[in-house]
Amino acid sequence: MKIGELARRTGVSERSLRYYEQQDLLTSTRTAGGQREYSERAVDRVIRIQELFAAGLSSKKIALMLPFLRDRDGRPCEIPIPALVADLRKERERIDRMIADLQNTRSVLDDVIEAAEG
Repeated sequence: MKIGELARRTGVSERSLRYYEQQDLLTSTRTAGGQREYSERAVDRVIRIQELFAAGLSSKKIALMLPFLRDRDGRPCEIPIPALVADLRKERERIDRMIADLQNTRSVLDDVIEAAEG
């Protein structure tokens, strides 16, 4: 499929798809005219990349993770990589801290709303 169709099917801009290629997160082949062509599997891959970005991971960390994830179901492959696991645990701890901060902020907001309501 062409880049426009992949963008339409995933809701991701063509510009982002080109960025994913630059970061080695996504691959394509080229037609004789130089246009990008993606396999059907690219849809699952782009969705997975979006999920990982939404979790706050950087493109470098995503590039390290992707070889160890299956695209269709997002489950990990059965290949243990100790250095990757340690790095991902740090990311999880960072996300846990962000969640705790957001919960604290929500609590303060709830207090302000309650006070404002009287």
